[in-house]
Amino acid sequence: MWIANDWKDYEVIDTSGGEKLERWGEYRLVRPDPQVIWTSDQKNKAWKKPNGHYHRSNKGGGDWQFFDLPDEWSIGYKGLTFRLKPFKFKHTGLFPEQAVNWDWFSQLIRDANRPVKVLNLFAYTGGATLAAAKAGASVTHVDASKGMVGWAKENAAASGLSDAPIRWLVDDCVKFVEREIRRGNTYDAIIMDPPSYGRGPKGEIWKIEESVFPFIKLTMDILSDDPLFFLVNSYTTGLQPAVLTYMISMTVGRKYGGHVEAEEIGLPVTETGLVLPCGASGRWTK
Repeated sequence: MWIANDWKDYEVIDTSGGEKLERWGEYRLVRPDPQVIWTSDQKNKAWKKPNGHYHRSNKGGGDWQFFDLPDEWSIGYKGLTFRLKPFKFKHTGLFPEQAVNWDWFSQLIRDANRPVKVLNLFAYTGGATLAAAKAGASVTHVDASKGMVGWAKENAAASGLSDAPIRWLVDDCVKFVEREIRRGNTYDAIIMDPPSYGRGPKGEIWKIEESVFPFIKLTMDILSDDPLFFLVNSYTTGLQPAVLTYMISMTVGRKYGGHVEAEEIGLPVTETGLVLPCGASGRWTK
């Protein structure tokens, strides 16, 4: 498992009974987590005094209960700053487990000793975009949500990257790639974090089981002749690390050779020493 264990402003304090207790800066949140199917007999005392608790509804969705939590706050990671706020669907605007991937590709970019063009697809609030830009890459950031792209720009400003070479695009990722193919544009690295299900700006439907492999194949036509890396993240239960390995091997690996590997990614749990699984990632390098 690849573990994001370099955080200072974030930690999973404890896990029990379908929930995780987290510290985001100086604030503690309790949120549901489907991986936590165990119950702890000796729970951390901080469970009793969270600043926010997301309660799952039996009818789907859920609601926050707040205890002295600001509308927004920020945390940092290795020189990057991320704005946070609680969403109605339990998220905060950041997936801290992805830091293990940020560190991996940032080192590749720094060691490349050449200009690197990165395409970040389904780019959300820009964690990967900012990490790549800070490492020295020029980045094209694409997401179908105008609100998420705006948030990513604010994270860039907070991180001192307002003037970094980042293109911010609100677009359907598939249609954007199709247009880039027609334009003849290429990229040295591709990052994608596809949702399990989603809709584009004009109602385009995305179902990951049906769409992700054809999409990975499509992106082969916009990789440069000497690509640096390829990264696919998945939070969908059916897409295990082996599946990610096969998809990348049959596309990027078949065309460019190189090395493919995939693992679960996770976060250390302070109270128990366990590692909480948080999806999976597949990586290719030359």
